[in-house]
Amino acid sequence: MAEKSLSELIASLPEEERIILSLHYLKGHDAMAIANLLGVPERAVLSLITIAKTRLLAALDPSN
Repeated sequence: MAEKSLSELIASLPEEERIILSLHYLKGHDAMAIANLLGVPERAVLSLITIAKTRLLAALDPSN
């Protein structure tokens, strides 16, 4: 099976996770700013960042 690129892995994330990761890592917004922008609790943003990072790291792990 061919390995996916990071951009392909990010594209495969659920939309909500892609948006939040993009705002956080590419646009430099902190969790509070993202929460205010999206109208969601800050803890939800923090949780989704953690979930998405975990999902990406697992997909990038060559032992999987």
